[in-house]
Amino acid sequence: MDTLQRLEATIAERMTASPETSYVAKLYSRGTSKIAQKVGEEATEVVIAAMTGVSDELVGESADLLFHLLVLLQAQGVSLEDVLAELDRREGLSGLDEKASRNE
Repeated sequence: MDTLQRLEATIAERMTASPETSYVAKLYSRGTSKIAQKVGEEATEVVIAAMTGVSDELVGESADLLFHLLVLLQAQGVSLEDVLAELDRREGLSGLDEKASRNE
């Protein structure tokens, strides 16, 4: 987990950098819609990579997805810790039971 926490900290630092010198700052300056669009694009690329069965492509696209998801979370003021806490809360629950509880 240290890798994701370090990446989250790096993203937080770069959000305030100049958009001319930082991809994160440039993406952040374009707003939540653009960041969310990038997350969607990366998710689609993960699906395509999984369907091709090429492990290296799946690894690379998954890294891109995690990166852009962390940028989106940071832009929305949601921490990785918040997401991990939710995963911890769900641990041990049946996926079917957890999903059904959302509809109650």
